[in-house]
Amino acid sequence: MRKVFYIFLLLFISNAIAAQGYKITVTSQHKSGIAYLVYYMGSKLNIQDSVAVPNSGTFVFKGATKVQPGIYAVVFPGKRMQTDFLIDNAQLITIKVDTANFEKTQITGSPANVLFQQYQNFVAQKGKLLQAERNAYNQATTKADSTLHEKKYAQYNNELNDYRENIIKTKPKEMLSVLLSALKASPQLDKIPVTKQDSIDNYYYYKSHYWDGISFTDDRIIRTPFFLPKLESYYREVMPQQNDSIIKDIDYKLLLARTNKEMYKFLLNWFTDEYINPKYMGQDAIFVHLFDKYHSKGISNWLNEKQQETITRRAFMLMSNLVGEKAANLDFVDTAGKPTPLYGIDAPYTLLVFWDPTCGHCKEEIPKIDSFYRANWQKKGLKIYAVLSETDNLKTTWVNYINEHRIGDWINVYQTKAAKELDEKEQRATYKQLYDVIVTPTYYLLDKDKRIIAKKLSREQINDFLEFKTNQKP
Repeated sequence: MRKVFYIFLLLFISNAIAAQGYKITVTSQHKSGIAYLVYYMGSKLNIQDSVAVPNSGTFVFKGATKVQPGIYAVVFPGKRMQTDFLIDNAQLITIKVDTANFEKTQITGSPANVLFQQYQNFVAQKGKLLQAERNAYNQATTKADSTLHEKKYAQYNNELNDYRENIIKTKPKEMLSVLLSALKASPQLDKIPVTKQDSIDNYYYYKSHYWDGISFTDDRIIRTPFFLPKLESYYREVMPQQNDSIIKDIDYKLLLARTNKEMYKFLLNWFTDEYINPKYMGQDAIFVHLFDKYHSKGISNWLNEKQQETITRRAFMLMSNLVGEKAANLDFVDTAGKPTPLYGIDAPYTLLVFWDPTCGHCKEEIPKIDSFYRANWQKKGLKIYAVLSETDNLKTTWVNYINEHRIGDWINVYQTKAAKELDEKEQRATYKQLYDVIVTPTYYLLDKDKRIIAKKLSREQINDFLEFKTNQKP
């Protein structure tokens, strides 16, 4: 009796463990090949699992732990056909697919998909009616016919919208309701912009209601086609591209998501990826903020050691050269060995250049930089502080290049071997770390107080930036 009880207990434990994972059983007309279980993440389909299809046509995706809820799909062998379905809390799902007619697909074991299939069927029916009315409208020969088909089209469209709204209202906790709410277009203020203030009002109304229908405590919207594009559009197009505004907004979104581990993780990962190599100059300050407030505190413990190391190293490379901050002093010597520190340069603008006479790109760029300097920048009072970025056995080559290209009136400097060894001995950050010199040439534009006002721009951008700065009214 005890033995029977023990076996029963083992079976109970085994079934309980199995229930913690996922198991998607699929039957189709396919008899061979590889099938994939994928999930939506923006415009991409990401592979969750794959399995070889046996001759029976029935195959199983399974794992020991549950997958994140979201919109998933089975992609059949050949990758030309797929069937979409929802995965929520119930993850022991059976799918029977007729690949000749996907409308006959049957999904059991998942309450979320019962409602989803009902919705899909309703949408398919209304979609056919809407298309028929659209075609009839385009082919109408009289105004009466056009008016009739336009009226019917509006009627069917209203019925479709009412059906969606009814699901959201009557089944608010269902996954489909969450998805339909999130899919609704952000409301806009219908104020015809006559004045500038009207346009401002429209913008702020749209921005303040942009996230209506989306909860940052519900991670079911992460694995969908629409959440990531909405997030990208908000931070790239809707938000003003000002560091303080973006940082404040990011902190607020992470505060909202703090009770949902998966949403919090998704947002912090995306913010980090977005601003570690920002699209706009100066926004690396946002990444440094993310490092200071979150990553350096050990909050992102889901990242592996290599990822953490990459983020930490990048943050330390950027901390000392943020736009708006004072540039680190460089206490180097000129071609004659005379001490010529960066902070000893008296000029309204200083262009800090890191370059190497053996670098192919530098050989092309330096003469062009000199052309801009002599044609425009010199008369604005700008001085060039040019640092030899590689000193090993290059001093003669460097001096020859300076003489050959007649840039001796630049402030040409390098770090001596003794100074370099002293930095290493005292474990001080190198100038390459201080200025994030990964490639050459690298440019920084400084103001009269040696504050960084622009960095890593092209020569044309430097020229345009100088024109803008010098034409500003005091």
